[in-house]
Amino acid sequence: MASLHGRGDVRFFDRVASLYDRLMPSADADALRAGLAFARRDVARVLDVAGGTGRASRALDRGGFDPVVVDFSRGMLARARADGHPVVRADAGSLPFRDGGVDAVVVVDALHHLPDPERSLREAARVVAPGGVVVVQEFGPRTLRGRGLVLAERAVGFDSEFWTPAELCALLERVGLDARIVSEGFEYVVVGRAETMDA
Repeated sequence: MASLHGRGDVRFFDRVASLYDRLMPSADADALRAGLAFARRDVARVLDVAGGTGRASRALDRGGFDPVVVDFSRGMLARARADGHPVVRADAGSLPFRDGGVDAVVVVDALHHLPDPERSLREAARVVAPGGVVVVQEFGPRTLRGRGLVLAERAVGFDSEFWTPAELCALLERVGLDARIVSEGFEYVVVGRAETMDA
């Protein structure tokens, strides 16, 4: 079933970009830092993939990281740019970055919207340097609030796919990362680390 809002629900996010930050809570900086701490390299260069208005980047700015917001929605990127974030318009399934070019990728509350989540995670794994990490924050579909969110997203025409933390770890392992659950609950975080040269 295709989304009513186009690939990745981009048309929807273009329309709501001006209101998005008022509707969504701030990203959980502590959970993101806990995922980034799983890296076996210093983390400075971070891609905030499907980063929208830069919610995750704002949380990471306060931690001494150097995030770049990557998204396909022009409206969301305009908001991120206005907030002072460097931005790149790109499809998460075809990132315009060299192999091993960044220390980490974060995907916050967005993987479920992507048209090909596995391809997007494979791309994230490709651009992360050895010892770097891919940190994903998602919604637990088996929690009470998560079940409500799944129904709400379907009601507004999203073609979202959701995973339990264990299922998302398995997906990260499938794209070649060493995966762990960082936190569980309605909003959970998992992390996958790229192999180091001496692994």
